[in-house]
Amino acid sequence: MTPPAPPAAPLRADCIGDSAGGLTFDVAARRNTGAALLILRRRVTDAVDAAAADTVSLPLAPAAEGRLRAALPSSVSLPEGRWDAYARLSDGRPRRLVPGVTDLRSLAERTPSGLLGHVAVRIPYATRQGNLTVRSWLRAPHAEAVELRLASGGLTVRGRVYGTQLVPGADAELRARPGDGEGSRGGAGEGGRGGAGVRRVEVAAERTEFAFTVPYDGLAPGLWDLWLRPAGDAGPLVRLARLLDDVADKNPVLTFPRARVRTPHGPVEAGPYYTRDNDLSLAVAPLEA
Repeated sequence: MTPPAPPAAPLRADCIGDSAGGLTFDVAARRNTGAALLILRRRVTDAVDAAAADTVSLPLAPAAEGRLRAALPSSVSLPEGRWDAYARLSDGRPRRLVPGVTDLRSLAERTPSGLLGHVAVRIPYATRQGNLTVRSWLRAPHAEAVELRLASGGLTVRGRVYGTQLVPGADAELRARPGDGEGSRGGAGEGGRGGAGVRRVEVAAERTEFAFTVPYDGLAPGLWDLWLRPAGDAGPLVRLARLLDDVADKNPVLTFPRARVRTPHGPVEAGPYYTRDNDLSLAVAPLEA
């Protein structure tokens, strides 16, 4: 009986990001003798079903001895999601890629112009299984959380908008996450504007930059998502996020202290955090009196 063939060695891909938001993949493939492709497959999630899953194929061309290169320029659309990376060499079998050397220094210094009306971000990272995946965001317009300042009684957010204008009357909006504890049933608080489960705060705006402060003492326990209305009630509702750097998953990397405050709902512990999609939210947890 013929023993099974040993599994093929993983293919490694070095990734380099450019200041325009594009990526270059260099795949080590010494024995490839024919046409090759780099394949990105959008992972199926609750938001993306199998019928809607996308595939993007990029030609892998010889770049040096034993190396193939593919370019993903910022002009190529990559819808928001997580894209698993494969290489299909001349043997015709797509093989999962693993990350090699990754250079994303240009992403940390990137400041998009916003003239295209959207912000496109692609960050390659290693999955828990050690494979190569690209996290893509496509926001139109976009509100970037540049700086968070923590105080005992609240949070000050400074940021910048892309693809839209800030006008007099701009404000920020906190929305209680549906189905999450008391916050989903209300909690606008004294002095807050908005309906049940919504609290608004005034925004100081100058050109494309904005700042606002969220006091914790009016928030009911629960999870609150932060949004910006650059044009007030007349314009779009834009989710606040931090995307313009080289960190694909900020939740385990960027952590913030919690403040203990008294509210009409009792004592709580409150603080900001980044979600799995790098959106900015607040967690308000009740404390025993």
